[in-house]
Amino acid sequence: MTDATPAAPLTTAEDNQWASFAHLGGILGFLPSLIIWLVFKDRGAFTNSEAKEALNFQITMLIAEVVSYILIAVFIGLLLLPAVYVLRIIFSILGFIKAKDGIAYRYPFALRLIK
Repeated sequence: MTDATPAAPLTTAEDNQWASFAHLGGILGFLPSLIIWLVFKDRGAFTNSEAKEALNFQITMLIAEVVSYILIAVFIGLLLLPAVYVLRIIFSILGFIKAKDGIAYRYPFALRLIK
């Protein structure tokens, strides 16, 4: 039987780095934020809160994307879908810029599904 020792806590620089990557990874969807949150949530408080924030926003964007695809049937989705992608990119970059400097970023709109 192996003795599983807990991972070392993140330094402040590492905490800021992973928190910022959680936001930036949102450009690719919700998976990068989810993976970072699951791996580092117990190692850094800042990464925990910022990855949750990024994950909540990316889930919100995923829901908006699905709704946009459905609304393509009535042509409204053709306008909404590009807007969803642009908002995802812009707000993910803004979150990255703030988090890399150690400043908490709160998205202007997001369903807070993960507390």
